[in-house]
Parts: sequence; C-alpha cells; structure tokens
Amino acid sequence: MLKNLVHLSLSSCSFYFFLKKQKMASWNSVELEVLYYVLGWISFCSWAVCFYPQLILNFRRKSVQGLNFDFVVLNLTKHTSYLIYNASLFFSPTMIPVAANDVAFSAHAVLLTVLTLFQIAIYDRGNQKVSKISITIVAIAWLSAAACVFIALPTHSWYWLVSCFNTLQVVMTTIKYIPQAIFNFQRKSTVGFSIGYVLFDFLGSTTSLCQMTVQSIDQSSWVNIYGNIGKTMLSLVSMSFDVLFMVQRFVLYPTKVAISPNEVADRKEPLLRTSDSRHQDDV
Repeated sequence: MLKNLVHLSLSSCSFYFFLKKQKMASWNSVELEVLYYVLGWISFCSWAVCFYPQLILNFRRKSVQGLNFDFVVLNLTKHTSYLIYNASLFFSPTMIPVAANDVAFSAHAVLLTVLTLFQIAIYDRGNQKVSKISITIVAIAWLSAAACVFIALPTHSWYWLVSCFNTLQVVMTTIKYIPQAIFNFQRKSTVGFSIGYVLFDFLGSTTSLCQMTVQSIDQSSWVNIYGNIGKTMLSLVSMSFDVLFMVQRFVLYPTKVAISPNEVADRKEPLLRTSDSRHQDDV
C-alpha cells in the first residue's frame, strides 16, 4: 500500500515536471515574452527586498514589540523547506532545472529570517514569546519531513521527497500570516510591524500571478495556472493577507500606538481619587 502511494505521488510529480518543461518550450509573442521576464524580475526583487524594512525598523526602534514571533518562526520553516526544495532540484542532474536566482532567493530569505530572530533575541521584546502552538506546528512539520525522508530512502523516490518539501512550504505560507493578523487585532495597532514588508510582498505576489497569466495568454492555455496550482495559491493567499494587513494599517488602526497591558490597567483607574485613597497610597 505504501509502495503504491509513493509510486502514485512519484508519477504525479513527474507529470508536473513534464508540464513545466513543455510550457517553457516557445513563445508566440516577443512582447509578451519580454513582459514575462520583466514581471519575473520585479517579483523576485520585491520578495527579496521585503525583508529589509522590518530589519531596519527593529534596528531603529531597538525593539521587536509589535512583530509576532510565531510569524517569524513559521516563516523560517517555510523558507528553509523552500530552500531544500530549490537546492535539491538545482543540484540534481536528473530533475527539472531550477534557476540559480531561485536558490539564491531562498538562501537569502533564510539568512534574513535568521537575522530577524537574532534581533528578537537581543532587542526589547516586552512580554512577547513564541507560543506553544507555533512550536508544536514547527515540530510536527519537521517530524513529518523526517518521516518522508525515511520513506523515500528505500525506494529512492526523490521526486516525491522533493515534492513533500514543496508541500510543506505551501502549508507554512498558508498559516504563517495568521498569528500576525490576530496579534494586530488584539493590540488594535500595527506599530512594530513594518508596512514596507507588506507592500513589497503584495507587489511580489501580484507580479508573480501576472507573470503566469501572461504566459498562459501567449500559449492560449491555462495549464500554467492550474498545472502549477501551488504557486498560484501561494500568490493568492499572500495577496489576501497583505490586503488584510493594509486594511489594518490604513483603515482600522491608522497611526495608533500599541497599548500595553500596564497602560490598559492605568486607563481603568479613576481620573479623580478621594482623599482616603491618596492617604492609602502614601502608606
């Protein structure tokens, strides 16, 4: 049963790689081909740059309050699994070729996410900490990846194993934004969470989706969209959460300062106190 499942997954993954090779065969329009590569580089640069606004903000404030730690931890798992996926394809002579800039982007993303975790360790973080739910999710993710490795070793199902890491990064992308969105709602503020990250991420996701659309239009086939449903869903999920973050920043909580628990307690105290209460405070 397990062998048949691995064989089925291997066949599906091989078919996907075949489609990916076929859809890059030729272009019918030079203009659309140029537009395709322009959109691709805009997407690449936007996603590469999006990490820096948060790093700069943390450095200037000497604080990471407002940045949800679960978001960072889940993001590290996402980019690490994506790096393993890209590097495995890039350095394997038998698998589909992967562009060097894809590997460079993944390594760059892992490095900057680790740097963000370093800032969390050294800067003021208040009472914030990584939640047990996030730790559990990450532990399950990597234990599942390890299990996939042991399953693939006897049958040499490398295509299937690589697709498992791709699936992992898709799942992490889907859930990684949720802690930050909830955190902003609880604080009624986006202070400490860089809007620059959101804007660049939105630009990268939008241009990535437009890039696939341009290629589909040129080849009069939408196989590039539904044949690479993982990339399509990643762009749509990222865009949806980015829009939510923009609504939180510019509509729901514009220029509002985050309220700490101590401030909430202070605001609940009466503005005027009796002479008896003043006397008690002096004791």
